Amino acid sequence: MSAIRAVIFDAFGTLCQITAPRRPYQRLARRVSDPVQFTKAVMTQPLDLRQSARRAMAEVSEQELCRLEADLDAELQSISLFPDVQHVLLALRARGYRLGVLSNLAAPYAAPLRALLPADLDLYGWSFERGHAKPHPRLYHWACATLALEPEQVLMVGDTRVPDYSGAQACGLQACWLRRRASTEVLADTISGLEELLARLPPAALAGAADA
Repeated sequence: MSAIRAVIFDAFGTLCQITAPRRPYQRLARRVSDPVQFTKAVMTQPLDLRQSARRAMAEVSEQELCRLEADLDAELQSISLFPDVQHVLLALRARGYRLGVLSNLAAPYAAPLRALLPADLDLYGWSFERGHAKPHPRLYHWACATLALEPEQVLMVGDTRVPDYSGAQACGLQACWLRRRASTEVLADTISGLEELLARLPPAALAGAADA
């Protein structure tokens, strides 16, 4: 990993978790005619829950919609960072790495997560803003261009194998598959916690010297 200059993280399941899940969007998806298209729209358009319901013409009463919005608020308030996140992000920042987040998520989830992060990152890539969801190549190409780095200089870290790991590698990025609850390592690039990145990534200046 000597060429790496930036580390991009997935959000939910990697940096943070929902401790009191209510799943309002999943429940709403059961009330629309095309749940697959509904989910795609939620992930790739800047819509709140009510706007999503109206766009999909969901068969849901105003009372039910208000209940879903209340559950969404409760879910957003339950978002918390994993214990290793603050230390790892600050340590990587101190070592000279650029940092970013690249996540498939609905619009309401972005602001609460951003407020919890311990440092202002160099890149915030939300699928609902970019119009594409991982593993779409355009999302990874945009991230590398925004960081002004070649794909091989960027490490993607996430907890889903295809969107985060295989998808990133297919676009030329380096990748680590995070498996927090895995009992055994299944790939050479599998990690069980973010702290393991610190053993793999030297200060960026030293990495650059090694490449010279």
